[in-house]
Amino acid sequence: MTDNSQKMNYHIGEAKGQAQIHYIEKANNMMDKASHAAQSAKESMQEAGQQIKAKAQSVADTVKDATGINK
Repeated sequence: MTDNSQKMNYHIGEAKGQAQIHYIEKANNMMDKASHAAQSAKESMQEAGQQIKAKAQSVADTVKDATGINK
């Protein structure tokens, strides 16, 4: 009886360990996806910022040209 009990406890522990590993791997995968999404959002925002900056500079140059400030 003790031998069977020890084997059962061993298998329960083994199953528990495998479940924990699976959970950790899944959590790591989700964190990786979140990190990639955040990086992508950051890059998109930087690109949008550069486009806005370029348009603002263009508008400023147009106003300077129209008012004669550039001359």
